[in-house]
Amino acid sequence: MTAFAAVPTTLWLLLAAGPFLFLAAFVGLSVWMSGHGVAPAQIPDRVTARLPHILTGVLVVVGLLLASQSAVVGHAWRLPTDRGWLVAGTLAGLVAGLALAVVYLRVLEPGLARLQSLVGDYVPPGSVLPAVSGNLRWFFVANVLLAPLVEETLYRGVALPVLTAHLGPATAVVMSCLLFGLLHWAGGLWYMLLTGLVGGGVFAALFLWSGHVAAPYAAHLALNLVEWGHAAWRGPRR
Repeated sequence: MTAFAAVPTTLWLLLAAGPFLFLAAFVGLSVWMSGHGVAPAQIPDRVTARLPHILTGVLVVVGLLLASQSAVVGHAWRLPTDRGWLVAGTLAGLVAGLALAVVYLRVLEPGLARLQSLVGDYVPPGSVLPAVSGNLRWFFVANVLLAPLVEETLYRGVALPVLTAHLGPATAVVMSCLLFGLLHWAGGLWYMLLTGLVGGGVFAALFLWSGHVAAPYAAHLALNLVEWGHAAWRGPRR
């Protein structure tokens, strides 16, 4: 039996659920719009405009699937008894998340749009921000309330220790980053790689350094909260 085959099937299914549900939602919504008289040329923009709603639904379903594995989730959120180390790790996560947010907004986001324009992508350059800022309330629910909790529980708290046990730490980090990036495929190829390698790499490093999921959760929360504030500031208020 190979090391990959030794990884529990349940984990692979959990990791595949998010990307698959996104695909199913995009396809299903496109088919529904086509059947209700929406012009084919308008469907991609109409579906993209529903991105905050789709993201919320996907995260709710993945969260419920995780909740069905209560013992695994409980182990993932087994925090250190040393309160000083817990606080230190959480504060380090907040600082790392804020720093990552600054780097993303000042460097990575403009670089991403430039890369999409020069090299190409399967989504138009700069198309994600208008989609999410068009419905800020749903985007807050999805990106601030749900995403840090669900994604850190799954990718760092649950997946990373299991993958490490079967594949070794280096391969486990790479796999967790790639799978985390795959969850964000709706944002385009370059956004998927950026999210997986940069965001996933920082969150994985925080988890391995601190030994608990509160550190990457705090970083993810800080990053997404700043991202939401940026969308609210630049986009339409709805």
